[in-house]
Amino acid sequence: MNDRRDYTLPPELIEAARKVVEANRASGLRVVVAESCTAGLVCAALTEIPGSSDVLEAGFVTYSDDAKMDLLDVSRDVLETFGAVSVATAWGMAQGALAMTRADTAVAVTGIAGPGGGSAMKPVGTVVFARARRGADPKEVVADRRDFGNLGRGGVRLQAALCALELLMPVEEPETSGP
Repeated sequence: MNDRRDYTLPPELIEAARKVVEANRASGLRVVVAESCTAGLVCAALTEIPGSSDVLEAGFVTYSDDAKMDLLDVSRDVLETFGAVSVATAWGMAQGALAMTRADTAVAVTGIAGPGGGSAMKPVGTVVFARARRGADPKEVVADRRDFGNLGRGGVRLQAALCALELLMPVEEPETSGP
């Protein structure tokens, strides 16, 4: 076990990243992350783990709408209709990250970390996640919206990164869509 001084991030984030790296390595899977409100925190956590290059294919930090469109091919219509913090945008980010790499799994995270920027419909602490898997039905949307509340900018980003890492764990069985 490495000394705590070897890490720059919170212990719970390091432990979650370690689980992701070990599980995906054991499954022979590679991952890609598309981040907005976490601005690279998920990738930073993964790269704290020695040997993470066996698992992490790439990371995209697409903070602006233009970056989401230019780097991940999220459509302007989606961004204008649903906003940057929406299931549609997160799904587009995940699909774009998967299309731009050879990864097996893509996870996207977009949200409002605060302290400003929230609204009645999307208050500070609102974060949306999406996961796309290579070979899965592209119409099968795996996404979730969480409201972490106003935990402060760092608190929202930490909780969002932890959730994104959870979504990067290998899927045991193929997911099926509802009836």
